[in-house]
Amino acid sequence: MIDEKLLNYFEGYLTDKRKTLFKKVLENRTRHFTVVLEDIFQPHNASAVIRTADIFGVQDVHAIENKYSNRVSRHVAKGSQKWITSRRYKADGDNTKICLDNLRKKGYQIIATTPHNDSCLLQDFDVTKKSAFVFGVEAEGVSDYVKEQADGFLKIPMVGFTESLNISVAAAIILQDITTKLRNSDVDWQLSDEEKNVLYYNWVRKTIKNVDKIEKHYYQNLEV
Repeated sequence: MIDEKLLNYFEGYLTDKRKTLFKKVLENRTRHFTVVLEDIFQPHNASAVIRTADIFGVQDVHAIENKYSNRVSRHVAKGSQKWITSRRYKADGDNTKICLDNLRKKGYQIIATTPHNDSCLLQDFDVTKKSAFVFGVEAEGVSDYVKEQADGFLKIPMVGFTESLNISVAAAIILQDITTKLRNSDVDWQLSDEEKNVLYYNWVRKTIKNVDKIEKHYYQNLEV
């Protein structure tokens, strides 16, 4: 539960320009689509995908860590990691299963981004369904488990000699395409007011230096 009076107090530390920007960005955020990174061991790739998710308004990124830790390169992410909601699955060897089960409970269909006999071409993808797009490492792609559990497969049309794209490039192409189509559709893709309020509060906190000390001082003054 957000303390509205505390939020108003925090807002005093922000410029009107910053508050307006937060609210503008929130109007374009969505959880209709989400991104899953499976065992991405190169920090610059994972960071570039997070940056791409932020740019195209996808709020949530899920990182599966069976073999490798998912690390963020601040140089590549450019601060975008502060505005994205990330969840890491690293408890045990069933991290992929735990992640996919969690997403299914939230109503997502699982879409493996991989060339496959049954793959849908990007331009033909149905954006009306809530979808979680799973990206794997460039050499190996998504795991066999993801392929077995996927509700569908998605591929980017290619006409050259090279048969694969770097994960960060593939994610950028896919997210730009599907989010553009989504915003031009009749789908109710925006966040709920409650979701917007929670994110706004969190973003305000992340913007203020020494926010914990400021919060403590606020409550101490209330007790006087």
